[in-house]
Amino acid sequence: MATAADRSDRVVVDVWVPSYPATPSFLAEVREIARAFERQHPGYRIELVECAYLSLPEKVHRAAQRGHRPAIVQYYFTSTQLARDMRTATGDPLFTPVQRAIGGRTEILGHPVVTDDLLPAARAYYTVDGELLALQPFVSTTLLYTNTSMLAEYGVAGVPRTWSELSEACRQLAGRTGAVEAGVSWPNAGWIFQQAVAQQGAMLAAPDNGRTDRAKQIQLDSAAMLAFVDWWRQLYRDGYYHYSGVRAVDAGAGEAWVRNYQAFAEQRVAFVLSTSVEAERMVEAGRQGGFEVTASQMPYNGDVPFAGNVIGGDALWLGDGLDEARRDGALAFMQYLLLPEHAATRHKTTRFMPVTRSSVDLLDSEGWFEANPHQRAALDQLDASDNSFAAAGALLGDFAGLHDVLTQAMDDVLICGADPDRRFAEASAQAQQQLEEYNADCLGERSGSAGPRRFGVN
Repeated sequence: MATAADRSDRVVVDVWVPSYPATPSFLAEVREIARAFERQHPGYRIELVECAYLSLPEKVHRAAQRGHRPAIVQYYFTSTQLARDMRTATGDPLFTPVQRAIGGRTEILGHPVVTDDLLPAARAYYTVDGELLALQPFVSTTLLYTNTSMLAEYGVAGVPRTWSELSEACRQLAGRTGAVEAGVSWPNAGWIFQQAVAQQGAMLAAPDNGRTDRAKQIQLDSAAMLAFVDWWRQLYRDGYYHYSGVRAVDAGAGEAWVRNYQAFAEQRVAFVLSTSVEAERMVEAGRQGGFEVTASQMPYNGDVPFAGNVIGGDALWLGDGLDEARRDGALAFMQYLLLPEHAATRHKTTRFMPVTRSSVDLLDSEGWFEANPHQRAALDQLDASDNSFAAAGALLGDFAGLHDVLTQAMDDVLICGADPDRRFAEASAQAQQQLEEYNADCLGERSGSAGPRRFGVN
């Protein structure tokens, strides 16, 4: 047994992790992996610093202003630009790109480097100028879940692939005795807008979704955005779309997703859009309710070429300015977290997607996807990406503020009858002002600013 003196001589790698109420098993798994890593590397101690996910970015910022440089921080994907902009008290970058720190090595402290093994869509989101910024333990996307028993009962052929096919399926279900309140449901959430715009090969921001330079121009009234909004509004007007009335950015944000699930589980809708993390839960709702559930690609606009779907999930960011021992301990622990057996186990316990090809192959060899085909749909969807900047998704500051603006505009269109073109032009102008203020803070162009002051997570 190590003595107190032995423990005090260890190199401490502090890992700041968010606690998500929906995935408590993740932290338990990381604790176990951390202890296993320490047994292999007795000179290191992995110290987990747990924070509520909504407050994590601001707590990291405050610690940095007090002079602390964290070794690893796990951020939600919408905080990517925020992580790039975070600074120490002396104005230096708080994080450094993972690929730069790896420096071409194929193993670190004996652990194979996994960056080239990442799912292409996951790697693409966190890659700028060909350099991987962070490493992903969590990946998700948006899927369509269909009550195929209901479709068979009422003579609706096939799972919809496009917007028009979904509209037609809802029309066929409408008015059937004992059918559904409305055909489809999804939350009024910023992530859904991101998906719909990316699928059409369009962007939320210029230049190039913030991937060739800092995002400077918001585009919430693009043709692609308005095509999605108009289709959504028409579904609602026709009585085909079930709206919970709760935005996903409102207090108790999970309520919008809970109501979305309940509408499907209670067979009040035949279709639902939700995160791939809910695939098992949706299928289980069918088992308990006596109906069959199919998970498939999120429907897209069939009038334009399909580009791809963006990811969700988290990434691990490496602190800048660490001494060599602490830096390599942090990098090695990141690789260790993503060993095939660890990534495969995390998929089974959290239902987030396996993040490396090796973990997918391991699950395949075990017969996992054959027994659980609903878990394969997300992988197939992300593999269909055209690898464009649009499909990779946007990098921009104050994503939470943007989502607030988007979802309020859509609520006004659905509930108040606002004109989509006019309302989303207003939303674009509002979001533009927010982005300009965020950028000015980060570039030191506003009085008293030397870094981001908005740390919202959504």
